[in-house]
Amino acid sequence: MLTDTHCHLASHRFAADEFPALIGRAHAAGVTRMVTLATSLDDLQANLTLAQQPDIHACIGIHPCDVHHAPDDAVSQLAEFAGDPRVSAIGETGLDYYHAAPDGWDETTFRERQRRFLRQHFQLAAAANLNLVIHTRDRSGDASFDDALAIYADFHHAVRAIFHCFIGPWANAQRVLELGGLLGFGGVSTFKNASAIRDTIALCPIGSFMLETDSPYLAPEPHRGQRNEPAFVRHTAERIAMLRDESLAALAAHTNQTANDFFRFPSETI
Repeated sequence: MLTDTHCHLASHRFAADEFPALIGRAHAAGVTRMVTLATSLDDLQANLTLAQQPDIHACIGIHPCDVHHAPDDAVSQLAEFAGDPRVSAIGETGLDYYHAAPDGWDETTFRERQRRFLRQHFQLAAAANLNLVIHTRDRSGDASFDDALAIYADFHHAVRAIFHCFIGPWANAQRVLELGGLLGFGGVSTFKNASAIRDTIALCPIGSFMLETDSPYLAPEPHRGQRNEPAFVRHTAERIAMLRDESLAALAAHTNQTANDFFRFPSETI
C-alpha cells in the first residue's frame, strides 16, 4: 500500500537480528516496499544484500558528508554495480553545507569536492539510464539547494532527480518541479513548527512527490526523537493525506505510481 522511498536499512542502528521484526512492523503498517540507500563504498554491499528481498530495492551513491573518505575514483567504482537489477537509482548524493568541513579540509575545498562528486553521480546516472536521489542541507539560507539545482539544470534532460527530505517553501519546490524533478516528504512534515513545508505539500500536484522516512533519522510524530523505521512512513502518509484533503488510499495510490515511474520498479511490484 505504501512505499518508503528513502531509508538506510544497512545503518548500524539496525541490528541484524532485529531485521525480520523491523520488516514485519513495516508490513503490518501497510508499507509494502522499501528503498534502502548506500552512502559510501563501505555500505554498498550491505545494501545490495538487503535488496535481494523482493520488497526491498537499493540505490548506490556517496553521501556528501562522506566524500572526504571516498577515493577519487569512487563513482567509477559505483559504476560497476549500476547495471545490477537490485539497483533502482543513483544516490544518495548531493551537497551538505550544514556540517563543518572535516579536519584537514577547508570549507571551500570540501564543498568543491562535493560538487564534483555530484556531477559525477549525474554522469553515472545518465550513462546507466537511472534517476538520482539528492540530499541538500544548509545551516542557514539555500546555498546547497541553489548549487545542487544549478548542477541538476545541466542534466535534467537526461536524468530525473528527487530532492529528498525536502523542507523548503513552495517557491523552491517550484524550481525543482520546473526542471522535471520530484520532492521527497518525510517526518519533518508532521512537526508542529514546520508550517512552510505543510504549505508546500498542500500545493504540490499529484505525481510530483513521494513519501519517505530517512530512517533511522527524523522520526515523525508521535515518535519524534526516537529511532525512525520504515513502518513510521504510515504516520507521515496520514498527516500528508490530511493536509491535502485526500484519503490515505488515494495518496498511497498516486505516490506509489510516482515511485514506480522514478525507480522503474518491475511491473509485478506495482
